[in-house]
Amino acid sequence: MTDKKPPRQVGSTPVRSNQARPSFTDQEALAFHAQGKPGKLEVVPTKPMATQRDLSLAYSPGVAVPVRAIAENPALAYDYTAKGNMVAVISNGTAILGLGDLGALASKPVMEGKSVLFKRFADVDSIDLEVDTKDADAFVNAVRYLGPSFGGINLEDIKAPECFIIEQRLQELMDIPVFHDDQHGTAIIAAAGLFNCLKLTGRDITSTRLVVNGAGAAGIACVELVKAMGFAPDNVLLCDTKGVVYKGRSDGMNQWKSAHAAETDRRTLAEALDGADVFFGLSVKGALTTEMLRSMAPNPVVFAMANPDPEITPDEAHAVRDDVIIATGRSDYPNQVNNVLGFPYIFRGALDVHATAINMEMKVAAAQALAELAQEEVPDEVASAYQGARPRFGRDYIIPAPFDPRLMTRVPVAVAKAAMETGVARKPIPDLAAYRAALSARRDPVAGTLAGIFDRVRRSPKRVVFAEGEEEAVIRAAASFVNQGLGTAILVGREDRVEAAAAFAGVELREGMVIQNARISPRTNAYAQYLYDRLQRQGYLMRDCVRLASIDRNHFAACMVAMGDADAMVTGLTRNYSIALEDVRRVVSDKPGHCVLGLSIAIARGRTVLVADTAVHDMPTSEELAAIAIEAASVAKRLGYEPRVAMLAYSTFGHPEGERAERVREAVRILDRRRVDFEYDGEMGADVALNREAMALYPFCRLSGPANVLIMPAFHSASISTKMLQELGGATVIGPILVGLDKPVQIVPLAAKDTDLVNMAVLAAANIGG
Repeated sequence: MTDKKPPRQVGSTPVRSNQARPSFTDQEALAFHAQGKPGKLEVVPTKPMATQRDLSLAYSPGVAVPVRAIAENPALAYDYTAKGNMVAVISNGTAILGLGDLGALASKPVMEGKSVLFKRFADVDSIDLEVDTKDADAFVNAVRYLGPSFGGINLEDIKAPECFIIEQRLQELMDIPVFHDDQHGTAIIAAAGLFNCLKLTGRDITSTRLVVNGAGAAGIACVELVKAMGFAPDNVLLCDTKGVVYKGRSDGMNQWKSAHAAETDRRTLAEALDGADVFFGLSVKGALTTEMLRSMAPNPVVFAMANPDPEITPDEAHAVRDDVIIATGRSDYPNQVNNVLGFPYIFRGALDVHATAINMEMKVAAAQALAELAQEEVPDEVASAYQGARPRFGRDYIIPAPFDPRLMTRVPVAVAKAAMETGVARKPIPDLAAYRAALSARRDPVAGTLAGIFDRVRRSPKRVVFAEGEEEAVIRAAASFVNQGLGTAILVGREDRVEAAAAFAGVELREGMVIQNARISPRTNAYAQYLYDRLQRQGYLMRDCVRLASIDRNHFAACMVAMGDADAMVTGLTRNYSIALEDVRRVVSDKPGHCVLGLSIAIARGRTVLVADTAVHDMPTSEELAAIAIEAASVAKRLGYEPRVAMLAYSTFGHPEGERAERVREAVRILDRRRVDFEYDGEMGADVALNREAMALYPFCRLSGPANVLIMPAFHSASISTKMLQELGGATVIGPILVGLDKPVQIVPLAAKDTDLVNMAVLAAANIGG
């Protein structure tokens, strides 16, 4: 090892998200979109295509049967095709994400991303369509004939005023919902927050004065929605770059601005804000000055929604008004106005009643549902993201968190109900309680779970040591960890080799990335003594411990965590899991009274299951199986699941007989005696555990639904099954998560990707395995 340079010090200040630095590099963003299959979407069949009979049913001649049925009754398209769960995300790229007019093709990554959000948050299938024209008439003509293919149209990133023309005309021409999210999504989330601000400040909606700065698509949509919610038209002033939109003004006007022109003698934004109660900013950075804020009424409400930089930052606002309530579009401040709270769930409700439109009443219902949700006690899934401070309805919590699992059951139900009440629902839902339960079962909680864990770590950044710091993938992961404001990344390795690998990978070793050379670290001697104290009665001499501490990076990194010089550790890229685990367990003790195991999260087709033990126990005894079940259920709860644990075997409830199945049956009896506080049953096959119909053949089964925690009878079956799921079934597998150690350590599989390393580093930082 090269020992020429002194070590960089452990404990550099973590890079926090409120420093407004980008959370990724250009190279990371490009690599993310290029890796594997380029882009973010693919088409996956929902029916088996394994046999000639399958193909005959799917295509010719079987497909002729639903074709004739739909020809006779068009409504059956919702039963026999994907139309009822399919939304088209359509743009011409004239107003891309604050980047402006970059063209239809350049908008495709954004539209693919929007489609992914539809699927992740509300299980709505979506496809992106980029229309290469700036002419509103041509755009309308290109889209109007697509109605038979989709259940709804989400327009995106189209500049004003064309967006108004296009949306209105398409809604008139098509019998499915047409929704321009840049307008209405922002308006709905902002209106929800505003409703709660009025409640907190004791204001009456009919007398509250609102100033909206920005007369584009979102600004005008906000004005229309708040007026629909009860704001007096004379109390809402709309401003643009030329000042107040007032009656009689001719400069820079159009029909959409004119519709909201006010009878007023105020002409500038500053004049409009004098004595105003609420400011909505949909304009540019710095538009709201501290002097303007000072002139507003007591307890002013400020929604500074310009992105990426708000009209005024919360820090600037609180410096001059300690009574201000402020929201922004940023995730690094409280009260984020985030469209993902709206559009997936609004379309979910609209699709489920086969709505012909998304009308104003449905938008108001969505806003009210969001507002009411923020007023309720948050569930543990949300609370876990706010380590040390459970969020409660108040000035810093007026809008629900994007990863609140209740969004899936509240907003679609409110939207569907409003659609039925206003006559735009072609398929009314007779039992809204049953609908709510079905939505809950449909939700894929992993997106929310991981988002919540990431947010929790951002709020309390950690020092995570990456043991294999000379590897390019590790360096990229460490950079991403720091860039995302998750804390400090400590790279164990020789400084010259880390720097060379970083340069080759195009990664800047920025503030928050710390290099530690084990050979010359001032802490190495202390680590060696710590190891000697632990291992001296296990055949290790002092010189052996010195060698381990100064040469072996796993031992050095684990010592950093054990002795408090780092908060968590991740390793495993270059060594087999079992070898890395042996290294770590020489340094870190098992948690007293707990079982050490590996728990994998498998995600396939919108379903998520936790699988144990995928890393540690080769052929567990009945006692060990029971202990594994208890640990796995505990982790499931920490991840936000209500555990339903299936004790798996090759047999189901006694058939066929066998000695190995008896081990599983005995594990169930042990759980019975311990009176654990979660659902469990077994022994059962995987088909019975995961398939509701198969489980129904055993009415005595104690599980209330398909299992979400699977306890495998042996390590080899667990490992084989998860890897087969990943390779053949297209499942995403996270883990194994190492559970049961006294300190936060996670081990990635050999040849893991940098994204896997980041995920495991965050899981370690959040101590999910503890």
